[in-house]
Amino acid sequence: MADLFDSPSPSRPATEAPRPLADRIRPKSLSEVIGQEQVLGPDGPLGAMLAAGSLGSLILWGPPGVGKTTIARLLADASDRAFVQISAIFTGVPELRKVFEAAKLRRTQGRGTLLFVDEIHRFNKAQQDSFLPHMEDGTILLVGATTENPSFELNAAVLSRAQVMILQRLDLADLERLAQRAEKALGKPLPLTGKARDALLEMADGDGRALLNLIEQVAAWKVTGNLDTDALSTRLMKRAAKYDKSGDEHYNLISALHKSVRGSDPDAALYWFARMLEGGEDPRYLARRITRMAVEDIGLADPQAQVLCIDAWNTYERLGSPEGELALAQAVLYLALAPKSNAGYVAYKAARKEAKRTGSEPPPMHILNAPTKLMEEQGFGAGYQYDHDAEDGFSGQNFFPDTMKRPVLYQPVERGFERELKKRLDWFSKQRERRQT
Repeated sequence: MADLFDSPSPSRPATEAPRPLADRIRPKSLSEVIGQEQVLGPDGPLGAMLAAGSLGSLILWGPPGVGKTTIARLLADASDRAFVQISAIFTGVPELRKVFEAAKLRRTQGRGTLLFVDEIHRFNKAQQDSFLPHMEDGTILLVGATTENPSFELNAAVLSRAQVMILQRLDLADLERLAQRAEKALGKPLPLTGKARDALLEMADGDGRALLNLIEQVAAWKVTGNLDTDALSTRLMKRAAKYDKSGDEHYNLISALHKSVRGSDPDAALYWFARMLEGGEDPRYLARRITRMAVEDIGLADPQAQVLCIDAWNTYERLGSPEGELALAQAVLYLALAPKSNAGYVAYKAARKEAKRTGSEPPPMHILNAPTKLMEEQGFGAGYQYDHDAEDGFSGQNFFPDTMKRPVLYQPVERGFERELKKRLDWFSKQRERRQT
């Protein structure tokens, strides 16, 4: 039943109700969609499916504002199906049952249903499972939209019945085309200089919907002449960068930071570090991960790296933000320029593997202590050679289980301080061979 909020104003017919710019210029066909040619083009997977008339269930994976909802609507039109949209945030099991029942009734009347589920990753396992029988018998064609990696967030059963389409953030050329379309709908150009226009596109950060909202604000200003970049920045707040501290972007950016450090690129490492801070990341998380980088990728090639990271972490704890973040930034730079070695990390993993393989093999008897007379009589400690009494302070004895073939676990690299460690290791190896023969 209609209420006060559903009733059109007597002075304004419903058809003249104000509509957002994004709604007014919504594409009428898939060919009008800006961007996503890699999916929608003739050689793209979705374009090929439509050309063959074999549209199947889909998961549209991509950042906000790249056209997921629009594409789903147009797919319903292109396949002559009823378009039904729900959000996983506001929909529970009772609402899902009603949607499925309506789709079944529609099917008996000869019409299919394209069910578009926004934020599908927010449904739990049981809710996701409820789609399966209706997908299999053709009651619905499911099109799910998600900003999170489907591999982690969606059930394997759903993924096996749907094809994942990866949508990309809009580039500056795409955003410019969208701005031109908006200007045509508005009937006037934006009152901006060329550089201010470029700044506006940058503010959208690859999000088409955000750009249209910004354009709508700019178009409503009553100004004389064109605004420059400074005037635009004064009137518009820059959008916060997309960053979810528990989502894909979090893991993508920490991966970019880690790999930039490993790749000895201080500028890139500092950039990704700053991107995470600008997105609101906890500096303590970054301190922990930076220290991990020192241990994993530098190790004993520069023993000071780990020490410096701990010092930077302590400095942050003493100074707090924003002053303490400089110490972490300097640690990032130090790590990026430090000699790299994962020899210690590789050796540790190999040792864990050997320990798991050999089970409960006991140490050799000669290195066991004999605190009691009985243990001494049993041979505990018999034949042990005290290394400080040996030539060069090295006995060369075996310290692995007697039944175990000696493995080579630690293999230092010819970089940084590990070059010196390799010399020492080679000397010990030669001495051990000589004294055991």
